[in-house]
Amino acid sequence: MAHILVSPLNWGLGHATRDIPIIQKLLFHHHDVTIAAAGNARSVLEQEFPDCRSIHFPDYPAPYSTSRFFLPKFAASLPFMLKAISDERKNLNAILSKDRYDLIISDNRLGVYSSKIPSVFITHQLHYHLPVIFWPVELLALVMNGYLHGKYRHVIVPDNPLGAQALAGKLSRPGTDETKKRVYFSGILTSTHKLDIGQDLDFLVMISGPEPQRKQLEQILLRQIHNISGTCVILLGSPGYHDIQTRYENCRVIPYASTPEKEYLMNRARFIICRSGYTSIMEIAELRKNQALFIPTPGQTEQEYLSWYYEKKGWFHSQNQYRLDLSEDIRIAQQPHYTGFPPVSRTKENIKRLYDDIFAYYLD
Repeated sequence: MAHILVSPLNWGLGHATRDIPIIQKLLFHHHDVTIAAAGNARSVLEQEFPDCRSIHFPDYPAPYSTSRFFLPKFAASLPFMLKAISDERKNLNAILSKDRYDLIISDNRLGVYSSKIPSVFITHQLHYHLPVIFWPVELLALVMNGYLHGKYRHVIVPDNPLGAQALAGKLSRPGTDETKKRVYFSGILTSTHKLDIGQDLDFLVMISGPEPQRKQLEQILLRQIHNISGTCVILLGSPGYHDIQTRYENCRVIPYASTPEKEYLMNRARFIICRSGYTSIMEIAELRKNQALFIPTPGQTEQEYLSWYYEKKGWFHSQNQYRLDLSEDIRIAQQPHYTGFPPVSRTKENIKRLYDDIFAYYLD
């Protein structure tokens, strides 16, 4: 039995939730897993795997802006992040000094690697997409990625190989030789499963992301939700809310849905409205939903790029939250020239291949 350290970044829940099928596969093969994380990421994995050991392992705060201007705040936060990564290395060494590990799996935590223990890195963002004026920063980020990826045995990308079916577009394109030598395209990885149930819900609205943008989108959508006809459920994505009464005859508002409840609702939904975050993208691809409206978080260049990319590919319609006309944008999104994602291999198949191709070499 091998002992594995799994450490996801705590910037939203996406890193932790895509690690769920990986941990499940490791446990299926009777390996011992220790979870090293902080905040909600740690809480989610503790709930999912109560028998696994869990360690509080602080990471770095997400450089989200309270306005649309993400890039200036991100640039200003870089010195603090570099200091946090240095602290992360010290904390990791303290953890490794107490226990023996056979493999380290870092999900987007740049300082979680060891020269003595095989280490793999998980990310869907090998390449950054910045406005033209910031192209020197984008070039520098590619060089930095190559340097950091060189610390790992493999860089696992939860996307299809480069080409027509790449869900992350240029974001998952390796930009340096160091990255190219290590990259492994696993296909999508999500904890959401396809259920054998009917699609009896017309619309599912999933509001997510950092504050205050989450709250702003909530206000925009609630002002317009009466303009659509059909059954509708709105997930506010805010566990701190008290119960909220249904405002409209055809619409149920839920402050926060558990993971199984969200999975159930997503399977039931004919049409999904959500942010263009990569976690939601993989869920929609897994469920093979072909009708959705994406609303990128303002200033988050990754989501804005993915929205643009899917429009260009003719897969899904997207709209800026400040220009949203809900009924009209839904009408546009339902046009037949939006085809949805091409069929991709599902997580169950991808995770088996990932274990056989990468993890088994170090663990079996």
